[in-house]
Amino acid sequence: QVHLVESGGGSVQSGGSLRLSCAASGDTAKTKCWGWFRQSPGKEREGVAAIDHYGSAMYRDPAKGRFTISQDADKNTLYLQMNSLKPEDTANYYCSADPHPCDPYGGSWYDTWFAYWGQGTQVTVSS
Repeated sequence: QVHLVESGGGSVQSGGSLRLSCAASGDTAKTKCWGWFRQSPGKEREGVAAIDHYGSAMYRDPAKGRFTISQDADKNTLYLQMNSLKPEDTANYYCSADPHPCDPYGGSWYDTWFAYWGQGTQVTVSS
């Protein structure tokens, strides 16, 4: 079991930045893939970024060039640095973890890929 707790969400104006954190506890040594997802009202949850246990990161198109996923293994913490935020980035952001390796061919962008989830943190970007 892996327990995940997100923090760092809030309200920001368009063009601003936020850094989300996800504190992990439990059986984190077995985790091979970490991810960030987001969900807006009326929309399905979508993958944003993922990183494997070697530190290789991948991003969906809306996040490329603006978001950076990273992890601090010593602190068991996952981060998502979000820059140049847009109103369409407004969503509840979730971190996720799974003992299977990330799928570089897109499988990890489906929320069914991940076994463990946090409760989410809200990000609101105003124009």
